Amino acid sequence: MHANKFGKLIFDDGTVLDGMGFGYPTTVFGEIVFNTGMVGYTETLTDPSYSGQILTITYPLVGNYGVPDPSIKDKDGIPKFFESDKIQLRGLVVHELSLTASHWNLSMTLDEWLYKEKIPGISGIDTRELTKNLRTGGVKMAALAVSDTEINVNEIKKQLALAPHYNSEQFMDTVSTKQEMIYGNEQKSVVVIDTGTKNAILRNIRELGYKVIRLPWNTTFEKIMSYHPKGVVISNGPGDPQKCSETIETARKLIDKNVPTLGICLGAQIIGLAGNTETYKLKYGHRGQNKSCVNLENDQVYVTSQNHGYGITPESLKASEFNLWFTNADDKTVEGIKHKKQNCIAVQFHPEAAPGPYDCKFVFEELKHLMEEGKSAEE
Repeated sequence: MHANKFGKLIFDDGTVLDGMGFGYPTTVFGEIVFNTGMVGYTETLTDPSYSGQILTITYPLVGNYGVPDPSIKDKDGIPKFFESDKIQLRGLVVHELSLTASHWNLSMTLDEWLYKEKIPGISGIDTRELTKNLRTGGVKMAALAVSDTEINVNEIKKQLALAPHYNSEQFMDTVSTKQEMIYGNEQKSVVVIDTGTKNAILRNIRELGYKVIRLPWNTTFEKIMSYHPKGVVISNGPGDPQKCSETIETARKLIDKNVPTLGICLGAQIIGLAGNTETYKLKYGHRGQNKSCVNLENDQVYVTSQNHGYGITPESLKASEFNLWFTNADDKTVEGIKHKKQNCIAVQFHPEAAPGPYDCKFVFEELKHLMEEGKSAEE
């Protein structure tokens, strides 16, 4: 319905790729990245970690099973099929857009969904070649232009040169909740510091049997402790962890007071920084559902779901408060850390895995063990 528009993908090195525009006719600017997942575009597009980015999906056919109804929620009021309440990325790049969709749970097509949420998409792009380019040269800034009329490339190149660079953007006020949100009514609770949390994290904590108290990214340690939580989760999210100084300070106090804490993705980097590690930007990041990680405690390999562009500097662990827990089987990057003395763990991958493998859901059980068996914050 909203396809067959003019579409161009323009990179900051001057490269221009032509394709078919779909979704909403507009021009966006952002860091272009790729995801190797074969399914799960509904969950992927609503993951707040993609805020500020234009996403390339490497799987060649996208949209064939459509999009479910966003208004369907579980018993806690959490959207059942989505990771947040809107599409978070700025633009979508695919090889082939399926113009028809078929699924028992279908509510609309991918094309219709993007149009409703005012997000542009482009198809007909050689995503394999694009991905090789990003792997070789690293992620870069790009413009995605979709229009009902011819596109002025020179004008968009000028706008791209002036657009804020991804590395300089502040995302927390965009992706984090503005006020407390409570799911469930159990006595025992877990606080989630929302630095761009996926709904799957909330669902997994609820499955453990705890009430979830979701708080803004810059909530103080004192405010968090006023809820008397059994533990704290610092969530995933977009951007450079070093821009989350308030959250790093809170994490430092959580560690100091021995509050059982789990960091996931961006949350892992924040916890690392709080415990004297360093972070850096990866050349092209880890984004997909098939990333092999080794648990150094038992030498077992786990298949993980990932979405991050920053990581903990491996060499910085030596002088830090942490031991290495998981490592990446491919590039030996840091995938998990455990505090040497306190009840604090963190993983760079997504144990909530929506979409993706369930191999690492046990990480939430690890948190439960720290909350129920470990030393309490008062001891």
